[in-house]
Amino acid sequence: MSISEVIKHMKKYVAPSVLGCDLSNLHSESIDVIQGGCDWLHLDVMDGHFVPNLSFGPPVIKCLRKHLPSAYFDCHLMVTNPEIWVEPMSQAGASRFTFHIETQSSQESLESLLQSIQSHNMHTGIAIKPSSEIPLFIDPVVEKGLVDLILVMTVEPGFGGQKFMESTMEKVRSLREKHQKLNIEVDGGVNSETVLIADQAGANAFVLGTFVFNSPDRKKTLSDLRKSLNIED
Repeated sequence: MSISEVIKHMKKYVAPSVLGCDLSNLHSESIDVIQGGCDWLHLDVMDGHFVPNLSFGPPVIKCLRKHLPSAYFDCHLMVTNPEIWVEPMSQAGASRFTFHIETQSSQESLESLLQSIQSHNMHTGIAIKPSSEIPLFIDPVVEKGLVDLILVMTVEPGFGGQKFMESTMEKVRSLREKHQKLNIEVDGGVNSETVLIADQAGANAFVLGTFVFNSPDRKKTLSDLRKSLNIED
């Protein structure tokens, strides 16, 4: 089955990244895009070590969860030691725990971390930087059902507002050809034009930051995106 045929039958998700919002109004900004029609709320956790930037962590997510009990928190951890974040993120209310493959040195360590995340009642995600190759030991853990999503970074992680790197679509195509039922997410420089490039390559989850939050009409922007991706409400 071709990529276009596979993706035609997959559920697609739009996930605004709050990194692009007015963080002093995180609660109201989050409600705005949820009511505007997003599927997931994308939360970027940065430790200032794996990436040079700092964002927020479990305490902020826990506070947000109190006000948004039913929202899906798609959490992307740009941290050096993801294993120490599993318990705090679970307690904070993360729906998915996505960590970077660059922090793992073997299939054994990867499996252990994925199993730990699942045991804490969170979905699992693996993120890959633009400059990184896809390690061969990813395939076995996907086949074992330990991975819910792979996040292909389409910019270098750490800062919003960067230009979409179309060269990363080769990773998306490769992953989709191997794993037809896997959720494949893209993050970085995604807008009304590049979202279609990612869609055609085989992605089915799309993180959008400044494009959504800087829009004068967020509801219309989200609605237009959903229509262009043929997402049925």
